[in-house]
Amino acid sequence: MKKSLLALAALGAFAGVAHAQSSVTLYGIIDEGFNINTNSGGKHLYNLSSGVMQGSRFGLRGAEDLGGGLKAIFVLENGFDVNNGKLGQGGLMFGRQAYVGLSTEQFGTVTLGRQYDSVVDYVGPLEAGDQWGGYIAAHPGDIDNFNNAYRTNNTVKFTSANYAGLRFGGTYSFGGIAGNVSQNQIWSLGAGYNNGPLVLGVGYLNARSPAASGGLFNNGGTIAAPNAAVTSPVYAGYSSANTYQVIGAGGAYTFGAATFGLTYSNIRFANLGSTFAMPAFRGQSATFNNVEANFKYQLTPALLIGAAYDYTRGASIGDASRAQYHQGAIGVDYFLSKRTDVYVVGVYQHALGETLTAGGEVVNATAGINGLTPSSNQNQFTARIGIRHKF
Repeated sequence: MKKSLLALAALGAFAGVAHAQSSVTLYGIIDEGFNINTNSGGKHLYNLSSGVMQGSRFGLRGAEDLGGGLKAIFVLENGFDVNNGKLGQGGLMFGRQAYVGLSTEQFGTVTLGRQYDSVVDYVGPLEAGDQWGGYIAAHPGDIDNFNNAYRTNNTVKFTSANYAGLRFGGTYSFGGIAGNVSQNQIWSLGAGYNNGPLVLGVGYLNARSPAASGGLFNNGGTIAAPNAAVTSPVYAGYSSANTYQVIGAGGAYTFGAATFGLTYSNIRFANLGSTFAMPAFRGQSATFNNVEANFKYQLTPALLIGAAYDYTRGASIGDASRAQYHQGAIGVDYFLSKRTDVYVVGVYQHALGETLTAGGEVVNATAGINGLTPSSNQNQFTARIGIRHKF
């Protein structure tokens, strides 16, 4: 009997050690609120929507210590709509993220699966939408993917260790098309520096055949608007490009309770008309430029206010005048606790000039705040009152 008890005790001790060397964490966010849209296809809209400040989600995150500083890690993250229980990201079970890999503190991490690109990782956190404004404060149509409208499938990703505030990395996504290595392939590079009051980030994203089946624009978009790049009036007419390219950079500096930020992106749609029938502009390329200035102030430990201005200058195609989009956003965020906050965000957008439809027709540019039904004219305003809980 004593030997049996000793054996059970020994097994229990080993089980405790094994448990201490590995962990699995359940986490999530529930974001819900009331919205007003002054021009939703020509009409006022009052509705509830989920996941504006941050996408509503739940996930599992795990790590196992393999010894010698090496760990096995994984993440399975689901997106969902609080109002109706539907899956987000085009109905994918783990549409936000799903990957497995190995990590060391000395060198960094290699992961494989459905993941974020380098523009999202290193530049995205510097825009207002990722901080206090939510996806409605993202750049028009999230044209540069700073707000993470699109994930990359079939992706190998490297993220370096932290070297005195400096991190860098890259991704490569296999297209998976037999006999055509380049179709649907996606790759990105980026670097970020975060040390004291200064934060900097740069990123590059290149996607081939983005609108094709399995391409970047068709692998599951945001919770509110899957495939937002194809439906957004800002650049629906350019999504037929053979190549979608983004070059982004940003920075922020904190003075006491105040933080000033600036981002820039250059977006190029190369070789138009490879997917859609656009004979008048087939083979041409279009370039957009975006600049955002943002500001936030921590009035108290529990109260944050923010403001941002964003300017997008569109492409000049044929005799059409360049489309321009002016957008302003303000926000107030009050934290009831470390895990629960209530917030108010307002966004106004004004469009000028001309742009292309998905069919290649030149039309007057209309406002299209990211994630919302586009306006019927040049102006659109939306406001949201929301609550967010993290667990």
